[in-house]
Amino acid sequence: MLGQSIGKNGAMLGLFAVLTTGVIAATYLSTRDQVRDNIRRAEEKALLDIIPRQRHDNDMLEDSMTVDNSELLGLREAKLRYLATQEGKPVAVILPATARDGYTGDIDLIVGINVDGSVAGVRVLSHRETPGLGDQVDYKKSQWVDNFQGKSLEQPPIEQWTVKKDGGVFDQFTGATITPRAVTGAVRRALQYFDAHREQLLAKMATDNQEQTHE
Repeated sequence: MLGQSIGKNGAMLGLFAVLTTGVIAATYLSTRDQVRDNIRRAEEKALLDIIPRQRHDNDMLEDSMTVDNSELLGLREAKLRYLATQEGKPVAVILPATARDGYTGDIDLIVGINVDGSVAGVRVLSHRETPGLGDQVDYKKSQWVDNFQGKSLEQPPIEQWTVKKDGGVFDQFTGATITPRAVTGAVRRALQYFDAHREQLLAKMATDNQEQTHE
């Protein structure tokens, strides 16, 4: 009798475990696509903040390629570069960059660069800077990063690509200089990376366009 009871309870526990596993698996499968969609929408929003829809007609998330550069882009791992095109012609690229010299650690950002080498826009994606001070690099806190729009390695001259406290043209924050200095340096280096690889990037774009045309 005792053995039968134990066996029955064991079978019930086994069935419960199977059912629980099934529910968890079903929940995971049902939410996985939703999570992916949410991530995709968040990524697309960040890209569209820099290159709005009226400037391009392609899916930038699909027109991407891996870049891995620690010297100029400051990346600690390979990330994606996105391409914006209008009627098959390149409009801008969006490069990932990391400022490793933030006040409290890495500052991850994306830098949109027009084909003429000017900044299309900048967005900080993640940081741990001091609330109320360095966190003003976050677009939700202030629009300070808009100061980079239209700037290039020629305007201002490269030696002025720093904060005003260091003799540059970009404002620092009241009580916080390290964070804006770090972000400004990261944007400048992203421009230098683009300038150094301009022909390669534009050639890749041209190849893509030719392939699309032939198709």
